Amino acid sequence: MGGGETPGGCIGKRARHSPSRPSPRRGFSSLPPIPDKRIRREIGDLAMNYYVYILASKPHGVLYIGFSDELVGRVYTHREELVAGFTKRYHVHRLVHYEIFEDRDEALKREKQLKKWNRAWKIRLIEKNNPTWKDLYDEINQ
Repeated sequence: MGGGETPGGCIGKRARHSPSRPSPRRGFSSLPPIPDKRIRREIGDLAMNYYVYILASKPHGVLYIGFSDELVGRVYTHREELVAGFTKRYHVHRLVHYEIFEDRDEALKREKQLKKWNRAWKIRLIEKNNPTWKDLYDEINQ
């Protein structure tokens, strides 16, 4: 190190947080700490599903593609407009398609793949299993 470098690699500035103390999570001060790796590993042994889903404002309307490990709760937050963002702004609340994965990385890969698809392919995918664009929320919320 030389020329004013600090252990974190910043030049002329001191690191904000010491390496021994985790940085605070902005806006999440009331959340419990993330469990240590041993506990996460034990939780990970339980069968966990991951979901890629498509919401629509209406048949052939605005589409939104998302990923979640808790589909019912996530769709509920979209439906009730609990979080500001795209789905609230464009009233995208109808669950028209979802896929289930056991592997998180595979689900994330699929989400990214679908987001790159053109609109016609997405519509074809929806209509393959849900030709009437029925809201599937009641189906998953039983």
